[in-house]
Amino acid sequence: MTDSTSPPSFAHPRYWPTWLAIGLMRLGAWLPWRLKLAVGRTIGWLAWRFGKRRRQITETNLRLCFPELSEAERDRLVKRTFLANGIGILETATGWCRDPEHLRHRVTFRGEEHMHQALARGKGALIIGIHFSTLDLGGALHSLYFPADVVYRPHDNPLFERFMTRARSHIFGRAIDRRDLRGVVRRIKAGHAVWYSPDQDFGREASVFAPFFGVEAATIKLTAKIARMTGAPVMPLIFHRNPDDRTYTLEYLPALEDFPSGDEVADATRINAVIEAAIRRHPEQYLWLHRRFKTRPRGEAKFY
Repeated sequence: MTDSTSPPSFAHPRYWPTWLAIGLMRLGAWLPWRLKLAVGRTIGWLAWRFGKRRRQITETNLRLCFPELSEAERDRLVKRTFLANGIGILETATGWCRDPEHLRHRVTFRGEEHMHQALARGKGALIIGIHFSTLDLGGALHSLYFPADVVYRPHDNPLFERFMTRARSHIFGRAIDRRDLRGVVRRIKAGHAVWYSPDQDFGREASVFAPFFGVEAATIKLTAKIARMTGAPVMPLIFHRNPDDRTYTLEYLPALEDFPSGDEVADATRINAVIEAAIRRHPEQYLWLHRRFKTRPRGEAKFY
């Protein structure tokens, strides 16, 4: 009889598909750049063509957030979103499996002075990341300029969780479970910068409703809470793939002033406005495939 507390055997056949996925990611990370883009676009096209559920979610999100677009324009944006997120899979593989130094020549970093000023206060920093398709590659590129920890959601698959955590440990100083608020606060109070992405729906209890693209969205309250507990400056970070599909731009905006304000809805609204402005620069690169508006105000019909 196997002890239920013993670690899983990753040689078990149920993990073979995960090993295959990991092997393909490692292979994809070393593909020539043009081939990497072609493979990513193919993955994105296949997901767009056959991923009916994700396509419906994306269509719903874009209909809610961009009502000014015609149906044809939104359809094109849906397809571009899938292609960009397909490329993002190869970018994630590259960020996890290769030394980011080999991409330094592809990066333009703006607003570094804002982060230097924030860290000079001696209270650490809370970095506001955004769920672009370039998220993990953005973290790797960021590590070329500033060290940071990252808050993340553990993966349900223990083998992939080990692979992901080990990969991120080469990019970030420490990977912190999103449920470990004390760990986040301790690291910031010790003077570290912590990368945190608040643009997700974690349910009613963790959120307040605040406008996002004009739609009431369940928005995490934790951003303002961490800032209040630590006194750390809150640093919006924007990162995207440039139109040439070969280079990237990372940009720090100035630290948010008078944040938190003490008004949870006002603070959540402000964070959403920063994220929305960043998304509007390159909307196809955002992760519209997730159910951003899953939780609705009481009595309101569901979107999905």
